[in-house]
Amino acid sequence: MLSDRVARFIEENALLNKDGRYLVGLSGGADSVALLLVLKDGGYSVEAVHCNFTLRGEESERDEAFCVELCRQQGISLHRARFDTRGYASLHKVSIEMAARELRYSYFRRLRRDIGADAICVAHHSDDLVETVLMNLIRGTGLRGLTGMKAVNGDIVRPLLCVSRKDIEQYLAERQQTYVTDSSNLRDDVVRNKLRLDVIPLLQTINPSVGRSISRMASHLSEAERVVDDALRRSADECFTAGADGEGGTVNIDRLLGQPSPQYTLYYILRRYGFTSSQIDDVYSALRSPADTATGGIVQSATSRLLFDRDCIVIERLGSTGKVDMVLPIDGTYVVNDRLKIRIETTDDVTISRAADTACLDAARVAFPLTLRTAETGDRFRPFGMKGSKLVSDYMTDRKRTLFEKQRQLVLTDAGGNIVWLVGERVDGRYAVTDSTAAIVRATIIRGDGRRL
Repeated sequence: MLSDRVARFIEENALLNKDGRYLVGLSGGADSVALLLVLKDGGYSVEAVHCNFTLRGEESERDEAFCVELCRQQGISLHRARFDTRGYASLHKVSIEMAARELRYSYFRRLRRDIGADAICVAHHSDDLVETVLMNLIRGTGLRGLTGMKAVNGDIVRPLLCVSRKDIEQYLAERQQTYVTDSSNLRDDVVRNKLRLDVIPLLQTINPSVGRSISRMASHLSEAERVVDDALRRSADECFTAGADGEGGTVNIDRLLGQPSPQYTLYYILRRYGFTSSQIDDVYSALRSPADTATGGIVQSATSRLLFDRDCIVIERLGSTGKVDMVLPIDGTYVVNDRLKIRIETTDDVTISRAADTACLDAARVAFPLTLRTAETGDRFRPFGMKGSKLVSDYMTDRKRTLFEKQRQLVLTDAGGNIVWLVGERVDGRYAVTDSTAAIVRATIIRGDGRRL
């Protein structure tokens, strides 16, 4: 029986537990109706959620009314939402299908948090998995795309992946349970419907069991993906060093190119930072063509950016280089942002700290208010221990700092705008502590997590 197969699938994949609370996406169609009934009969605590996208006029109203009545008969709580899907699509410049998807899952996740549900159950079945694999194949995909849908993807759970649409319809017929049909699913005007109505039936003339064959292939590839991912993780660990804040890192190019599959390793590293397959291909091509990897070249994704810097690739999240400009009028601890604080104290304890996060300055030479700001083009200072002044940018280059490090470098200036400390690097010699210093201004940088630099 379908219910027994689903129960085994849930148990084998540890999808749900009887003590949990689950939302079930309910459209009124056969798949979602079957899912709701199977989980309810299986003893799971479920609540239904229906989205009316107001796209099909009376048919949309019919679907909502059906869901209301079904949940009333079954004694199941129903949450409902109504969306102006066309308006959303127009505003966000996305397709109707994408708009509906974004609205649906955004609402599902918000509701899950509000009611404290453990997960969101959706009614994708094995036929949907087959269509997804074929869609990915048509578009061009790697191993991950050929594995299709996952039984668990974050807070989304798919208990029906082990059964087909035919199994579901038979189950409902045996229960004499009605459902509604979305007429748009009967038109081959979108890619998925073309596959469902045209391509898969054609493939079935070659192999009547093509659906099961593709599902089995996806299952095998999912296992293979685990092996590949483990190997890629080890390759990535050999050539990628995460940043101290966990928001980026550095790829050693020589170590990367020494891996069994440099391109796939690079893809494994960069995909978590939002880079597309085509961007990663371009980056890899540049690595193989030394003339294209000039220091300073930058590639940006939706969430991150990377920099070619000599023998490595530097990656950081966008927003991590926000400008800083804060006046520090008196002693105290100042919160610069959620990542950074600075503590200023004037004291007659002239003990000098050698820590990179602390500057000790001669209080008699430092005029308040101080200012903590991002370094700017043309900034100069007199590095302690050196003769004459030096551009901050030149000093940073000599220290082999990357362009990203230069862009977020901070300076501490006095009332006259003179740099007294290149933060984390070196104080200006004119403000350094001497044997005649009677009091010092101690400046200490503290990271947002409470740790010092």
